[in-house]
Amino acid sequence: MDKPLADLIRISNAVGKDKALVQGGGGNASVKTADGKYMYIKASGTVLKDMNARQGWRRLRLEPVLAIIKDVSVAKLDPDKREPEVVNRLLLACEDNVTSGARPSVESHLHGCLERCVIHLHSTVVGAYVNAKNGRAELEKLFAKENKPPLWVPYTDPGFMLAKRIAGLVGSYQEQYGCKPTVMILEKHGLFVTAKTADGVLRLVRKVIRLCKSRLKEPKASKRKAPSVTDVTAAKLAIRRAVFKVTGQYLPVSYFGASKAVAAFMRRKDAAKLLATPALSPDELVYANGSAMWVPKCDAKTISSKLAAQLCKGQKPAAAFVVKGLGLFIAADKKMSTVIAEITESSLLIRTWAAGFGGVLALNKRQQDFINNWESEAFRKKLASGAGTSNECDCPANPGTIPTVK
Repeated sequence: MDKPLADLIRISNAVGKDKALVQGGGGNASVKTADGKYMYIKASGTVLKDMNARQGWRRLRLEPVLAIIKDVSVAKLDPDKREPEVVNRLLLACEDNVTSGARPSVESHLHGCLERCVIHLHSTVVGAYVNAKNGRAELEKLFAKENKPPLWVPYTDPGFMLAKRIAGLVGSYQEQYGCKPTVMILEKHGLFVTAKTADGVLRLVRKVIRLCKSRLKEPKASKRKAPSVTDVTAAKLAIRRAVFKVTGQYLPVSYFGASKAVAAFMRRKDAAKLLATPALSPDELVYANGSAMWVPKCDAKTISSKLAAQLCKGQKPAAAFVVKGLGLFIAADKKMSTVIAEITESSLLIRTWAAGFGGVLALNKRQQDFINNWESEAFRKKLASGAGTSNECDCPANPGTIPTVK
C-alpha cells in the first residue's frame, strides 16, 4: 500500500470513529503524494471510520483537479450544468484500480489547493461557535495567541464557486502569512485542518477541539425515571400516524431514549424556541430534513398540525422528534435513523451552547432552498454516473478571516 493511502486510511479511521467529530457519512479527508502529482481522497458516500485498503477512496491526478478551479468556462455555467460538469471532470482525473464506480468527493478541487494532509470535520464543539451569532468573536478570543490565525469562512453556497473562492482566500492568506492556513473555520458548517504530515494534522485536530471545549460546559442531566414501554409505544404510534397523514409515507419510528444531551435539553425552558430555528447546517437539512420538532404533548393531531405547517412554509417535514419527558424519536428508514439521531443529538448540544453566544445562527430560507435544490432527485440524476450525492460535506465558504486577511 502507498504511504499516502495508508496515511489517509489512518487519519480517516481515527476521526471517523468519534461521533463528536463527525456524524454518519459526514466529514472528509485527503492526502497528497510527496511529489504533488496525486491526491487520495474519500469517495463520495463513504463513512470515514469504514475506509480501508480496498474501498472508500479514489486517487486523482492533481493537475487536472486544480485546473477545474481555473477554468473560466466552468464558472460561466449555470449551477445545474456546472456541478455535473465538475463531477465528470473529477471522475476523468481519477487514476487508480477502483472498479466499484464510486466517484471522488465533490470537494476534491477544494482539498487540492490546501496542504498535503487535510481533515474536514463536523465537530459538535466547533458547531457551537459557527452556529452562534457571536461565535466568530468568541473564536477570536480563543485563538488570540496564535501567530497565524485560522481562516474564517462566512457562509456561501457549496460547489464550484466555493472551491474557487477558497483557492483565492488561501492565496491571499499565503501572501500575508507566508504559508497556507492550517485551520479554516466555516460558518454554519464545520472545520478544516491541514498539515504536512498525518501525525501533524491529527495533533492539530486535538488542539482545536481542546481550545473550543475550553469555553463550553457539558450539560448536566439529573436522574430520571425511565419512561414506560406503554408511553414509548403510544408516542411511536402517534408520530407514525401523524407522518402518514401529512406525507402519505408509512415510516418506521425508532426510539433512541434520552441521552445526557437529550435529557438536559428537555429540561430547558427555551427548548421549543431553540428548535423553532431552521436547520443549522447542510447536513442537518439533507439528512434530518431540518431541526427536530419539539413535542410537549405527544398526540397525532398536534404533531400532524405542526408537520402540515412546515409543508405550508415550503419546508421538509421533520424526521426527528424530541418528546418532552420521553426522549428522541426518529421517523425514517432503519438504515438512516441512526445517522439522523447522531446529527440531532449534536444539534441539540450546539443549540444549547450557541444560546450562550448570542443566539442560534441557522440557515436562512435562500440557503435552505439552494441546498434542497442541490440535493433534489432531478439534480442528482444529472451527476455523472450517480454514485453517491453531494452530502459528504459541500462546505460553505466566502472571504473572511480571523482576523481579516489584508
